[in-house]
Amino acid sequence: MPSGGTHDRITLWALPVVAGVTFWQTRSGNVTLLVAGGFMFGGLMFGPDLDIYSRQYQRWGFLRWIWLPYQKSLRHRSFLSHGPIIGTTLRVVYLSSIMAILAMVMVAIAEKLWNITVSWQDIEGTVGRSLSSYATECLALFLGLELGAMSHSLSDWGGSAYKRFRKQGLQGILPSGKIKKRKVTRRRVSKGVKVNDKGQRTK
Repeated sequence: MPSGGTHDRITLWALPVVAGVTFWQTRSGNVTLLVAGGFMFGGLMFGPDLDIYSRQYQRWGFLRWIWLPYQKSLRHRSFLSHGPIIGTTLRVVYLSSIMAILAMVMVAIAEKLWNITVSWQDIEGTVGRSLSSYATECLALFLGLELGAMSHSLSDWGGSAYKRFRKQGLQGILPSGKIKKRKVTRRRVSKGVKVNDKGQRTK
């Protein structure tokens, strides 16, 4: 498995390629910036290794505690953390839930201290309109996060496959099926005694 430094170098080396291809396909500076920014953030801080005490986890600094429930709920390198699309989606939903809880706490404190009245319906409407108005931008950001996460997961899988190839050859990377061998038992047969196909004595 590649080290944290190797993952960082892969992200930084691939960043110009991701930005160049995105701009070539979209001809949009804003979309390119979102995809490239999401790719770098996904590769350095929002990747699959948030499920362990990793370099990505440490980069969250004093906020890294928010990922402790995430770590305790998932097994390292499980499909839910390292799987394509599902891993990034789960992290986005998890972080959004944490942010929503913190926002509710802050609003409750503001209401008590400064007598500010906030309608949750207004907040939900504002968030919904923002997501609808900036759907393309949100999709571009998610794509960047997913590409950054997949660069990490693919390098993990590629490194593991290379190690198995060096140890076992092609058998280490190809799916191996178990071949059942028929056991042949030798039995001593006395003279004059007939034995059938099942190995039973016959008269």
